[in-house]
Amino acid sequence: MSASKFIKCVTVGDGAVGKTCMLICYTSNKFPTDYIPTVFDNFSANVAVDGSIVNLGLWDTAGQEDYSRLRPLSYRGADIFVLAFSLISRASYENVLKKWMPELRRFAPNVPVVLVGTKLDLREDRAYLADQLGSNIITSAQGEELRKQIGAAAYIECSSKTQQPFSILPSRLFFSPQGGRM
Repeated sequence: MSASKFIKCVTVGDGAVGKTCMLICYTSNKFPTDYIPTVFDNFSANVAVDGSIVNLGLWDTAGQEDYSRLRPLSYRGADIFVLAFSLISRASYENVLKKWMPELRRFAPNVPVVLVGTKLDLREDRAYLADQLGSNIITSAQGEELRKQIGAAAYIECSSKTQQPFSILPSRLFFSPQGGRM
């Protein structure tokens, strides 16, 4: 069965929050062990939505400041943005409001956003938390509050390493929390 519709999904967020890892795990079920900063990459996945097959074009962008002029070129024609931050990085969480939403609203003001907190496995790792003293950890309540502040259509938390809860990612990309289509 061929895809009946194409959706362009652009992933944005600070460097090293796990955007590329999330996309690789989602499309290939493999967890990459090496960190290689992304300049620009594309992934593709066919997903079933309402009984139809949708081709989900996943555009991976660089979060580093060096690419701030190049990155917006990928926003043209976007149907949805996945705005990622790390659940173990207060700076990446704060940049959602300070950097990413202003950039998205400047270049693509009417495109819906799904907010994604990454590295859920580390937030739940007792050994990691003991080393970090919890100072940078973002709670689910803080993530949900940020979703409301930025007007995101949905908020999810995920772990590329454990692939939880990747199974709900497609439904959150296409449906708002109130049950309506985006």
